[in-house]
Amino acid sequence: MTTPEQELKELQILAVDDEASNLLLLERVLEREGYTRVAATTDPTSIPSMYVELRPDLIILDLHMPVTDGFALMEQLAPLSGMGPAIPILVLTADATDDAKRRALRAGARDFLTKPIDQVELSIRVRNLLQVQHLQGRLARQNANLEAEVAERTQDLERARLEILERLAAAAEYRDDATQEHAWRIGRTCALLARELGLPDAESELIRRAALLHDIGKIGISDLILLKPGKLSDEEFEIVKRHTTIGAEILAGSKSPLLRLAQQIALTHHERWDGGGYPGGRRGEETPLAGRIVAVADVFDALTHERPYKPAWAVEDAVTEILSQAGRQFDPAVVGAFARLDHPSLMGRVRDSDVPTGQQVLHA
Repeated sequence: MTTPEQELKELQILAVDDEASNLLLLERVLEREGYTRVAATTDPTSIPSMYVELRPDLIILDLHMPVTDGFALMEQLAPLSGMGPAIPILVLTADATDDAKRRALRAGARDFLTKPIDQVELSIRVRNLLQVQHLQGRLARQNANLEAEVAERTQDLERARLEILERLAAAAEYRDDATQEHAWRIGRTCALLARELGLPDAESELIRRAALLHDIGKIGISDLILLKPGKLSDEEFEIVKRHTTIGAEILAGSKSPLLRLAQQIALTHHERWDGGGYPGGRRGEETPLAGRIVAVADVFDALTHERPYKPAWAVEDAVTEILSQAGRQFDPAVVGAFARLDHPSLMGRVRDSDVPTGQQVLHA
């Protein structure tokens, strides 16, 4: 197992000095201290390419060189670090004036060594700079690992939360949908309508997920009424209407955008464009768009599938009915979007790929 000291000695050092004798001294001192990765050059113009290739942990830079001096080099290297941590630069200079030091600090220097070089001081300053860089690197890696772990846990929690919601939707459909696919078909159709209306993919997906819970309030309705064959009495229908407010109450109070939208849908998906719906008698755009979308998808699916109180309609007849209710029961814009869909495909069984979190649908 590599020790921290070994890791330190294996860090990459890049040195540049136009005087070959100075460079030879630097290399000997660093090798004697045990540093195993030292690259050196007398050509300052080669430093940018060497920097990109080696990604050094420390640069030892002569300040006054011909053609390209240390100040110009630091300006060239600054943008090459990108979004990563800045590489420490140890400046070598015979110019010990305050002006030179301030200028070098502004350009990116971390520390200074005055020529002629003191070998002990060189060793100490190199070690100090590398220790700080090594610790910063370890901290950056630990933070990256922690962020990845947090992201993974967050995804796990999101998947678990969505699966709970999906199973709750399945529970709501369990009693009056033999295939247990009604909610999934509604969600799929709603997403198609939302996209046809020009909503962004993220919003369309949110509506798809939230629509699964549109009938969650049926949990609070008696089977004697919910599964009654034939027409309901006026009193029984008033009880059925309560599933909208029951559903909204079940979903109320959440901070989740998904559950807030699901609450809105549960409450409003039986409102009508002409104001004759329930529970609030909302008219036109008083009903949120998501509720108006679900209203169309829900009625089409209900018409085209057998229910205890009616046989299934032919797809063509159901489409005609939806179109005829534009401006009356339904938002004309939503009906226009519906008219452009491939209606037979809306009847297809829900594939596993249609299910938001990969949960398999329970087929009859």
